[in-house]
Amino acid sequence: MALIAIAADKGSPGVTTTAVALAAVWPRRALLVEADPSGGDLVYRSQAAHGGVLDPNTGMLSLAATARRGLAAEQLWDHAQPLAGGLDVVVGLGGSEQAAGLVGLWPTLGRAFATLAESPNGAADVLADCGRIGADSPSLELFSHAALVLLVSRTEPEQLARVRDRAAALSAKLHGSQRGAAALGFPPIGVLLVAEPGQSARIVSQVNDMLVASQIAARVVGTLAHDPAGAEQLAGRRRGRLDKSLLIRSARQITADVPHRYGVLR
Repeated sequence: MALIAIAADKGSPGVTTTAVALAAVWPRRALLVEADPSGGDLVYRSQAAHGGVLDPNTGMLSLAATARRGLAAEQLWDHAQPLAGGLDVVVGLGGSEQAAGLVGLWPTLGRAFATLAESPNGAADVLADCGRIGADSPSLELFSHAALVLLVSRTEPEQLARVRDRAAALSAKLHGSQRGAAALGFPPIGVLLVAEPGQSARIVSQVNDMLVASQIAARVVGTLAHDPAGAEQLAGRRRGRLDKSLLIRSARQITADVPHRYGVLR
């Protein structure tokens, strides 16, 4: 089972850019799902493999209609489209108004996402961009099916305070009321920091110290380079060697370490 749920608290940490970058260099076949109830961005920022635009009606919107009748994991591919570069994506809703159509379906979607890796037809790991989450976010219903929950945060003090509090709330919801390192449970919660190049080691140590001191069952899993030029290349809005960008190089380091550390790849 390999559903990786990627989310953030308030602010603009770049969840979608993070999810695309990780999925693009994932060590096994990956399916990127825009599972943000507020709507997806890739229809507006990314090009389809055929050179045109992505179809906004083939994605979470069409998947919801299928899921009402039951959903087998391999049916996810019927709602996926390839991006330029080859990454398969289930594009998100057009806006939060359409999220009403997914009420009651999130657990069904979570089970399908989690079991796609075991499918005899088109096995893949699912990386789900869950956007910004709060206590009542419907996409939280995916998290109990995940092999790993990644909370994305920038390194400003207010962002770190929010990710600390969100990690604490998620740990209580997913793992129960126990606190501390002994309570590290399943699914594990990781914090992924979007940091300026050169500050990675220092900020990772500081944030881990903060999580330990707060007795929160979450740890920093790595840092993704804050690389606006690389993000523009990833979205197809800027020319250049994407594989040489700081963004993709740091994403490769994360995907080399994290799946094996958390037992995602079995």
